[in-house]
Amino acid sequence: MPADALVDDLLALALEVARAGGDFAYLERPDYLITDTKSSPTDVVTQMDRATESLLVTAILAQRPDDGILGEEGGERSGTSGVRWVLDPIDGTTNYLYGLPVWAVSVGVEVDGVVVAGVVEAPALGRRYLARRGGGAWEEVGSVRRSLGAAKGQVLAESLVSTGFAYTSERRARQAEDLRELAPLVRDIRRLGAASIDLAWVGAGYVDAFFESGLHAWDVSAGGLIAAEAGAVVSLLASGAPDGEITLAAAPGIHDALREVLMRSIDPA
Repeated sequence: MPADALVDDLLALALEVARAGGDFAYLERPDYLITDTKSSPTDVVTQMDRATESLLVTAILAQRPDDGILGEEGGERSGTSGVRWVLDPIDGTTNYLYGLPVWAVSVGVEVDGVVVAGVVEAPALGRRYLARRGGGAWEEVGSVRRSLGAAKGQVLAESLVSTGFAYTSERRARQAEDLRELAPLVRDIRRLGAASIDLAWVGAGYVDAFFESGLHAWDVSAGGLIAAEAGAVVSLLASGAPDGEITLAAAPGIHDALREVLMRSIDPA
């Protein structure tokens, strides 16, 4: 583990830049957003995604010029310090495009490949989530901060489960098939559209579990740490499907049962 002072400094800077990015994306959002697409016609990126990432990268490098960067919108650079920042400037771009408030600026920080600090800034919801490896996780609403704790449920049938869908129609079809077995076994299913918030809400106990296939480092870096530090079990389920591994975050009491159901859907044999 890196020195406590270093992790404290990294978390403080993550908070600073996430707040700045959130304020910019929220307050400076134009009435008309210029859109482009990436992996599919429904995989949207806006000028605000790119501008927000540029703001984050500039702010980080102004204070830590030797650090590495991995950003969803291409802000990638190698560093020499052993520290890497993993950025999703607007997680939930489709929600952002439509004016739905469920989107976030996600800032994760790694030291020697291990995530040690993370912030999920959700300005349109008026909420912020943060975690420090080995030090817990918190939710901030205005000036009030509370410690997070994952749900204590033990029964899958009484669990609220969140998930996400891919941008390509073929992958969405496969993911919908996976839900056919799960849906009758749980209380209900939610689809928020921003993995970082999904993960943070597992940590907050607002949902009992979240799973999604094919996520990237910037999707899970900060949110995954928040969920884990709040006591959730965060794991990767190997999959031979083109979607790649399934990220699963769940309350400890239901993790294994949910994992078993998901593994059956991946490999029915």
